[in-house]
Formats: sequence, C-alpha cells, structure tokens
Amino acid sequence: MTHEDEYHDNMVKMLELIWGKGYMAPGGAGNVARLLDGTAPEGKLILDIGCGIGGPAMDMARLHGGVVVGIDLEAPLIERAKAAGEASGLQDRCTFLCVAAGPLPFSDSSFDIVVSSGAITQTEDKAPLFQETFRVLRPGGHYSCYEWMTSGADRSDDMRYWLELEGLTYVFETLADYGRRLSEAGFDDVKTTDASDWYQAEVRREYELIRDDLYDSMIELLGKSDADHFVESWRVMAVVCGSGEMRQGYCRGRRP
Repeated sequence: MTHEDEYHDNMVKMLELIWGKGYMAPGGAGNVARLLDGTAPEGKLILDIGCGIGGPAMDMARLHGGVVVGIDLEAPLIERAKAAGEASGLQDRCTFLCVAAGPLPFSDSSFDIVVSSGAITQTEDKAPLFQETFRVLRPGGHYSCYEWMTSGADRSDDMRYWLELEGLTYVFETLADYGRRLSEAGFDDVKTTDASDWYQAEVRREYELIRDDLYDSMIELLGKSDADHFVESWRVMAVVCGSGEMRQGYCRGRRP
C-alpha cells in the first residue's frame, strides 16, 4: 500500500512553533534525555523510528554523543531533516532515510539503541514493528519509546471530534498493551511509565499560549483559518487529556 503523507507544511510549522525547532512531539530536548536515560548513548549507534524533521535525532548526536540513523515514511520530512542536519554540521553523525512501511531495511543486530516518539501511536499493526525493533537491536541493546495512548475506555465524542480535527492516523492502545507487546516480542527488563500528569499540565499551558501570546504569530505564519483550527484542536486535546481518556507514556525494554 502506498503511503499518503499526512503532515502538511502548516502543521509542521505549528508543531515547531509550540514544541521547538525540529520537533514534532512535545518535550523537546528533555524528552530525548528521558528516552535515552540509562542507555549510555555516547558513541552508540541509534535508530530513531519516525524521526520527522530531525530535531530529536540531532539532539541525540549533539547532546548525547550518539551516531543516529533517522527513518520516516514521509519524504518531505526526511528532506527537511537532511537539510537541517547539514546546516547544523551534523551530517556525519546523523543520517536520514525515507523508508517504506514494513520490515526495517537493516540487517539483524545493527543498532545499540532504538527509540521512537509517536511512531508506534500511528502504526496500525504494532506487533510486527516491535518484532522488527527487536531484530535490528544488538544483544544487550535498548528500545525506548514515548507514545500517546488510551485509557482503554470507550471513545468519547470529544475524542472523535479531536481525531477529526487532527486528520492524522492514530491507533491508540493502553500502556499495559505496550508493555505486553514488548514482552511478547522477546524484550527483557520491560518498564512502563505513565507520563499523563505531565502532559495534562503541559497541554493546558500550550493552549493558553497559542490562544493568547502566540496567536498573532500563528496568524502571520499560518493564516487565520489554520491558526483558528489549531487553537480549537489544542482546546479539545486539553479536554481529552484532562479527562484521562488520552494518555502519554514511556515504555522500554532490553534485548537479552
């Protein structure tokens, strides 16, 4: 099946405006540090699944000493990541590749660390991707992800409305589901951490920011129609996060 790009230019601009240059998921460099905590990344070869426009991968190289291969399904995002890597002088430590959905294009035991942020959330068939992640890790290697998840409750009208506003592919599972899937793929030392309280506070702060201090900048950058669209999207996102229906969490494991 041919992949259809979902991240249009104004969406990427908006995500960078609220989450930081090069970032398409919340948390910035602090989120990268949490993903890599305990993995001893300096000098290690890291695979970033769903690397987007490359901000996290470049921070993995610049701040944590890793050598990073970033992959994504969307060619325009990869082109931007490549340009950003070259502009930052990191092209020797960050490689960005556009890949097709399906088996990862790497040999067995290729990487010391694999990370992802939001990529699993947007993957319909998650088990094969966890299995592929296990396959490309070297023995003793770490997998670490930050993902958006569900509480497991029936989907509310607010959630359906937010998904319609987003226009992106989301296939939510629970944090427990993620832990179970990692164990079934063969990982040891599986740990899950609920980060929902953190993002509940963060999304409220973001919503207040974009409807107030950032609103004029958004109109100038995106046009009024898209600016208003994102304000409404953040409002509803704050609702579904605040209710606990949409959750955020970290999950990690180690290949024996």
